[in-house]
Amino acid sequence: MDYLCDKSERMQITYYGHSCVEVKTGGKKLLFDPFITQNPLAKSVDVSSLNPDFILLSHGHGDHVQDAIQIGQSSGASFISCFEMVSWVEGKGLKGHPMNIGGKWNFDFGTVKLVQAVHSSKLPDGQYGGPEAGFVIWNEEDCFYFAGDTALTMDMQLIPMICPPLQVALLPVGDNFTMGYEDAVVAADFIQCDTVVGIHYDTFGYIKIDKEAARQAFESVGKELILLEIGQTITI
Repeated sequence: MDYLCDKSERMQITYYGHSCVEVKTGGKKLLFDPFITQNPLAKSVDVSSLNPDFILLSHGHGDHVQDAIQIGQSSGASFISCFEMVSWVEGKGLKGHPMNIGGKWNFDFGTVKLVQAVHSSKLPDGQYGGPEAGFVIWNEEDCFYFAGDTALTMDMQLIPMICPPLQVALLPVGDNFTMGYEDAVVAADFIQCDTVVGIHYDTFGYIKIDKEAARQAFESVGKELILLEIGQTITI
């Protein structure tokens, strides 16, 4: 597929707290797992200023979908997620592209492949949220992995076998509900990626981490863990 991207632009990642990140790639803005207004650490983020082209949801828990409908309504963004999640947003008058684990689709910004995640999924209204998922996304310039909420799983070893080489991976490091940073080090080895951006940490007591110990755990195996400040943007 001939992706419509400006090759002069590099991928940008902006962190909005917890697991919410915006990635600019392929000429589009992709917003993942928006949980902002209920996150006391993200009070500096103006949700009304967000204007993504696509909203990607890894699963249905409130700390990943809390602001999804509001942002979808204000921005007109299209949703990408598993079938059950897209059915949920379509039931609220929004648009989306349904997928499921193992499938891929070529969008105008690049290819999206849903990959296995090991977690649970229930929407805030009690509905089943479908299978939890991660996303590998690539185009002519970029390739990255957003793991969502997941345990360490041997299936991660499949990613470098079936996807292009990763430039960066966004992995949960907070432990308790997901893998901790020690397991994330192993995950980075499984996916053959040396640069990791941490997500799903510090938001509440169960997932507070020792940031310096986490960084050193990655450095000890020749990899880099980037822990962004809320609102911070990096270019890959």
